[in-house]
Amino acid sequence: MAAELTGLADDRALLGRTSTAERVSDILRSRIAEGFFPPGTRLSEDSIGGALGVSRNTLREAFRLLTHERLLVHELNRGVFVRVLTVEDVEDIYRTRRLVECAVVRGLGAPPYGLDGLAEAVAEGQREAHEGDWKGVSTANIHFHRELVTLAGSARTDELMRSVFAELRLAFHVVDNPRKLYEPYLARNLLILRTLQQGDRDEAERMLAAYLDDSLKNLVDVYGRRVADVP
Repeated sequence: MAAELTGLADDRALLGRTSTAERVSDILRSRIAEGFFPPGTRLSEDSIGGALGVSRNTLREAFRLLTHERLLVHELNRGVFVRVLTVEDVEDIYRTRRLVECAVVRGLGAPPYGLDGLAEAVAEGQREAHEGDWKGVSTANIHFHRELVTLAGSARTDELMRSVFAELRLAFHVVDNPRKLYEPYLARNLLILRTLQQGDRDEAERMLAAYLDDSLKNLVDVYGRRVADVP
């Protein structure tokens, strides 16, 4: 916990003089997504508030916002914890992903499409894999899907999926062999990108649907065995 709090203290400068609960929640959301606070971790008001230099009321409001996003859970007489997803939660997240991501691809207009962000996410994943950083590959994979969603050009869809992807990261942090889980999707991300570059959105949607179905099955197989070990 000491190292994580040191990192939070470094984020204090981001708050400036006009710190708000929303900005605090942005910082904590990022830290949770990056795995600094793994699922099951109890968040100390005193330690985190002191590291960020914010009032107890501001921090509690940030906790409330993140609880609403299903990233945190308040347990009576125990405190606030980073949420541990159930297998049913993971399945529901993937139902949402399939509905939204496939609809985004299906709704693309005539090619060419603005795929620079998608291409950079693919390249990022390949760089991280080359370095053997499989946590980085996981992050790059999230970036790929986030960039895919941005093709819809909808701020509301982006906001919805930001929350969904942040919640999904809670499951990824429990995985004990990230290479086995993420490596197969490097090639599939590249293939979807190339298919969209060729202007074949129907084939890209079919590939994406199969991709998400396979990803759900593989994650549930791993997660179901690991989640019982999370305190």
